[in-house]
Amino acid sequence: MRMLRIVTGVLLCLLVQLAIAAPARIDGVRAWRAPDSTRLVFDLSAPVTYNMFTLDSPSRVVIDVDNVAVAKGIADPALAGTPVSAVRYGSRGNGVRVVLDLRGSVQPRSFLLPKHGDKADRLVIDLFDNKPAASAPTSTASTSSAAASSKPVVTQALDDLIPGKRDIIIAVDAGHGGEDPGAIGPGKIQEKAIVLAISQQLVDMINREPGYKAHLVRTGDYYIPLRNRRDKARQLRADLFVSVHADAFKNPSAAGASVFALSRSGATSETARFLAQKENEADLIGGVGGVNLNEVDNVLAGVLVDLSMTATLTNSLQVGDRVLKEMGKITKLHKNQVEQAGFAVLKSPDVPSILVETGFISNPQEAQKLNTPSHRRALAEAIFRGIKDYFYDVPPAGTHIAWVKSQGGKQQHYTIASGDTLSDIAKRHNISLAKLLEHNGLEPSAVIRVGQKLVIPSS
Repeated sequence: MRMLRIVTGVLLCLLVQLAIAAPARIDGVRAWRAPDSTRLVFDLSAPVTYNMFTLDSPSRVVIDVDNVAVAKGIADPALAGTPVSAVRYGSRGNGVRVVLDLRGSVQPRSFLLPKHGDKADRLVIDLFDNKPAASAPTSTASTSSAAASSKPVVTQALDDLIPGKRDIIIAVDAGHGGEDPGAIGPGKIQEKAIVLAISQQLVDMINREPGYKAHLVRTGDYYIPLRNRRDKARQLRADLFVSVHADAFKNPSAAGASVFALSRSGATSETARFLAQKENEADLIGGVGGVNLNEVDNVLAGVLVDLSMTATLTNSLQVGDRVLKEMGKITKLHKNQVEQAGFAVLKSPDVPSILVETGFISNPQEAQKLNTPSHRRALAEAIFRGIKDYFYDVPPAGTHIAWVKSQGGKQQHYTIASGDTLSDIAKRHNISLAKLLEHNGLEPSAVIRVGQKLVIPSS
């Protein structure tokens, strides 16, 4: 009996050693293109160690991965539009050498992501585009006040402004993207696609409205770290940051749209706490090297910033309330007041920020509606109505909207888009069709064209 126990113990030790010695696998690779970078994600069956370096003539990135094998039949990633022309694999001792053939030089960065939820261990390679060197200035006779300012300059938002009548700038952030699909609804519809469609419609509406300028934070299917999303709003000198989502809850019967602002203490409900925790985990899924979700933002330290944050939160709650009321006119609400929780993406000290949950994609009925272009358009219209309502009441100094208000009118203009009808436009702006026709000198049978501007009278 004793001998049997000894033999069994030896066999167990051998099995453990064999398991430890067995190589991990590279099971797949995907590529995502962003405006200024390309990300490659290698799916791994277990954690690995690796070394990365670059070679010239021709340009290559080389990744030596230890104690790993490549799965049979591994598919090539989609490389069109990226600086990578091919991905090659070769044996190297007990590991694999991965070579990225490049069309030109890049700035590479790499990190490992540990297994999280249904995501396997991953090796992430980010290839940042090399930007052309800026030409030297032709004159140093003067320096602009903007260059000396601590705030960044955003020429695309400021080039065409009339002094004293600048646009109100809105940063619209479509949640998730790329490696992070967000919540998955019935029929495998993905949150990242739904919210990008809503955000694109919202930006289009805003940019057709005189006195407003909108920018998409995420313009395609790629991931942006949470900190970078809110930082981009600051770089744009945005007057408002709106993050658009369509999340899931553990109970599929949960339904209704919500609007959230940041909480500097506890969450206002269990749902708010749950959703904030899920959204804050996005960096672990989307891929950010060395992320620490418990870090304390340096920008939030100090008395002056603390005072600024208090004012920013007040404004966030006020604009969120207007947006929520407008959304309640076209869809069910989950809660009738703006909720608060510790959403990392909302932690900007000087830009009012709200997170809009357009519905629960985990609810079959709401998922079906969210997958419909007409409902997404209605949601975008409601969000913008709430934004306009807020900014007309408290327009930033020096803006076109502030000037319009000072003239004693709430007159707006609307640029006709494809598919618009006069009755739809009137309904959208809460006015009668007769009033719209009369204010623009139009007959009921009038033919309208895309690009035509209408004057929208006060409601």
